[in-house]
Amino acid sequence: MTQLLITTDQRTQLLTVGEARAAGRSIDPMPAVRLFTPDAHAIWLLAALDPADGDTAWGLIDLGIGMPALGTVKLSDLASIVGPLKRPVMRDRYFQAMRPLSEYVRLAQDNGSIID
Repeated sequence: MTQLLITTDQRTQLLTVGEARAAGRSIDPMPAVRLFTPDAHAIWLLAALDPADGDTAWGLIDLGIGMPALGTVKLSDLASIVGPLKRPVMRDRYFQAMRPLSEYVRLAQDNGSIID
């Protein structure tokens, strides 16, 4: 089910950044994927995947309550989430990162939500 959330190319990109993070390198990656709930206001801009388990993603998390923050989430958990109308988490097929993750964080914190 988690393969529906990210493509093979996105998984490769996320793991590459995850390996750099695990090695302690200071990086400011571009988010690789945007996931969202179509019937709620949650958004996940993911930039890394833990190479140790291949399931724990790191990025900007916006649960729609006005407090977006960096954090981790398991892709397997996201695959089981449904919104109030029972619609699952989906991948934004048209998402193209326009700025590094730190800029998305700054803008989201200024606005109280992820704006694009």
